[in-house]
Amino acid sequence: MMRRDECLSVLAKWRGSAAVIAAYSAAFDWARVSPSPLNFAAVGAMGQASSHGLGMALGMPERKFIVLDGDGSLLMNLGCLVTNADAAPENLVHFVFENGCYEANGSHPIPGQNRVNFAGFARAAGYPAVFEFDVLDDFAAHLPGVLEAKGPVFATLRVVAGASSKLDYRAIKSREARHSFTVALREAIT
Repeated sequence: MMRRDECLSVLAKWRGSAAVIAAYSAAFDWARVSPSPLNFAAVGAMGQASSHGLGMALGMPERKFIVLDGDGSLLMNLGCLVTNADAAPENLVHFVFENGCYEANGSHPIPGQNRVNFAGFARAAGYPAVFEFDVLDDFAAHLPGVLEAKGPVFATLRVVAGASSKLDYRAIKSREARHSFTVALREAIT
């Protein structure tokens, strides 16, 4: 197993100019590891991070969009896998942090914990590139190829939480944070 914050630190080195849509616990960790106006927190709508990412990726095909999802969150909207694969945005990379629980809601176990195969779901849905990682060095070595693969790309990262991040929902969902994100996206296309 890998620590989520260590995975995010590796990803931050390869982020480039990608916009990142992150769900719940990953959103707070990502904001700490890679602060940027191109971070969008998908909190308050469990299961919708990849749907937000899909809409943005389709609307701005010239920019890379990275979704940082949780396994519990993805379970809330498994149909997104079929929708994403069918829409086939080449600029969308969907990471799922698999820790076997609804971490943001008290770490209660997800249904099918240790039996569900998220990468298998993505393959069956039609994602052209699917990866699975549970060793940090392996993830770090393969990450450039994951990010360069023709999307939509799906990767399962088997993780434990790692260092705690401040859970400031007010700041991460603020009007200012949303405005900064919108301005940063607009600046990128002008």
